Amino acid sequence: MARYDSVLDMIGDTPLVDVSILSPNPAVTLLAKMEGQNPAGSVKDRIALNMVLEAESDGTLTPGRTIIEPSSGNTGIALAMIAQMRGYPIKIVMPENVSIERRQLLEIFGAEIILSPGSEGSNGAIKRAQALADEHPEWAFLYQYANEANPRAHYETTGPEILRDAPEMTHFVAGLGTSGTLMGVGAYLKEHKPEVKILAVEPPVGEHVEGLRNLDEGFIPPVYDKWGGQELLDGKRIVRLRESIQWTRRLAAECGIFAGISSGPW
Repeated sequence: MARYDSVLDMIGDTPLVDVSILSPNPAVTLLAKMEGQNPAGSVKDRIALNMVLEAESDGTLTPGRTIIEPSSGNTGIALAMIAQMRGYPIKIVMPENVSIERRQLLEIFGAEIILSPGSEGSNGAIKRAQALADEHPEWAFLYQYANEANPRAHYETTGPEILRDAPEMTHFVAGLGTSGTLMGVGAYLKEHKPEVKILAVEPPVGEHVEGLRNLDEGFIPPVYDKWGGQELLDGKRIVRLRESIQWTRRLAAECGIFAGISSGPW
């Protein structure tokens, strides 16, 4: 068994698992990347660690400085875990209708939760966090939606892992939230295997799927533009909340994989 100096050293290098039993086409192999094996339980561990390390390196984060960040859950949980370990107070702004389990995890890791109107979704949390960051310049606003440490984490780790473990892959599919996973992995795969198709999954306009967003609702993450999202993506697919729930349940029932709602559409 491996031995680590810190739980943070366990972030990344997650396995792929065959979930082809869910494929409507028996000739198509489906592989799921098991990001739930990261210490805080999601793919967001990767970007949280990279954002903190880069902020420490460039002087944005200094000992004891408070971090503020908008999150629908997973990035906030990962950041709270890391912040507590490294001695940073942290405030997470999130919609009031997020699950109680996510709030409890944040509290366990010592985060202060600031609630925004649930009707405004993640866009409301972003606006509230931006306003608070403007009012408190002494706080560190890492801002995952514009922080290039987000897609860079996936370009440097997630993408290489996927190509290493599935060199025969033809398509990469991920949900569209901050767009960091799609941009980082997509850029890496296109550089090393240009024929791979990069597909985004998003909910319909006006329909909420926790952790995902539709770009037509008025907010385009800056990292999406900076990393050439329009040119990088080969297509987008719309998946409704009902379908997300159905497929999340099938993942659990037929594959034994307990995942969050935003994993259902993938």
